[in-house]
Amino acid sequence: MPSKLIFLFFLVSTIVVAQKKVTPKASPYFPAAHQWLRKTPAEMGLSAGKIQEAIAFHRENEIKNPRSMEQSHYQSFGKEPFGYAVGPFADRGEPTGVIVYKGYIVAEWGEPQRCDITHSVTKSFLSTVVGLAVDKGLIRSVNDTVAGYVPPIELYNQPVTRPADEFGKPELITPFQTPHNRTITWDHMLRQTSDWEGTLWGKPDWADRPDPDAAKWLNRKRNQPGAVYEYNDVRVNALALAATSVWRKPLPQVLKENVMDAIGASNTWRWAGYRNSWIVLDGQAVQSVSGGGHWGGGMFINALDMARFGLLTLNKGNWNGQQLISEQWINQSRTPTPAQPTYGYMNYFLNTDKKLLPSASASSYYHLGNGTNMIYVDTEHDLVMVVRWIDTKAMDGIVKRVLDAFQK
Repeated sequence: MPSKLIFLFFLVSTIVVAQKKVTPKASPYFPAAHQWLRKTPAEMGLSAGKIQEAIAFHRENEIKNPRSMEQSHYQSFGKEPFGYAVGPFADRGEPTGVIVYKGYIVAEWGEPQRCDITHSVTKSFLSTVVGLAVDKGLIRSVNDTVAGYVPPIELYNQPVTRPADEFGKPELITPFQTPHNRTITWDHMLRQTSDWEGTLWGKPDWADRPDPDAAKWLNRKRNQPGAVYEYNDVRVNALALAATSVWRKPLPQVLKENVMDAIGASNTWRWAGYRNSWIVLDGQAVQSVSGGGHWGGGMFINALDMARFGLLTLNKGNWNGQQLISEQWINQSRTPTPAQPTYGYMNYFLNTDKKLLPSASASSYYHLGNGTNMIYVDTEHDLVMVVRWIDTKAMDGIVKRVLDAFQK
């Protein structure tokens, strides 16, 4: 081959290789506030028929509990000792869902803009504000004990003159000052392995999902923090109170300013506490919010805002180039709890054993609340799915049908 042709061939090859190197990768799509691009399943290479099967399956498997959340409460948690409601309830809507693939909405049904109680999905928002406190250095380490961060707390709206039978009793609450509670770390609280002891907002820790053996309610030996996992909303509410002390402002404000506004969430979500969970903080009345709707309250939010939050966690805390929550915190949240390997930080349920969702990959996880309310996050498929008011036994069924839509 003549030298000029060799040189020309080399030059063209170099240009082609250079062009391949500089070809920019398509940026992931993040919806702007007040808008969200929608594409059909076919446009995204999914089976429209399978998606419709999933929607129909959901409607056929609506949770049997009444749509009156107050009635539903008194048919379930309301039967527990001291199970009376102390926070607000509202009637829920119909079976609702949103499917987000590669950032785009490919399906939605029901009432996606309706603000319904989301029960324990609230816990994922609570762990997020704790994570933000760690990211900002307000909490030095999750392995610190909580006690050192929580000063004595004054309850709001107490009688000015104390009756004689109150004389000598503590006037401030100290929820982390028993010998056992002083050993509890933030990590224990986040993983629900603290075995925190006490009564908060009129609810004793033992009265939440009480032991069938009433003899163990008051006098059982405490487990060493970290040793035993127990899902307990009284302890979750103690974490919310501790986080409020750290931030020195209402947690809904923290969430709005640092996360929800940045991801373009609506202005309709509300995070409620209890009617008796008000404290005096820096001279102001502040409500300590709850971590779920066990006795009313918690997060009231629409499915689209839930999907935005799921998309944020799918992208490891990054939203359109802005790191709202550290990637390290998301990774920690998804790290299995030694005492319960299917649970990370509240309320990251991990599919490591594939028992609840056998059709999904072991790397998937879901933010889960009673109802059932679920934000399903599947990193392998770049998929987020919000499903509200489905029977728990049907959760895997809807996930399977949606994943079948990916098969060619």
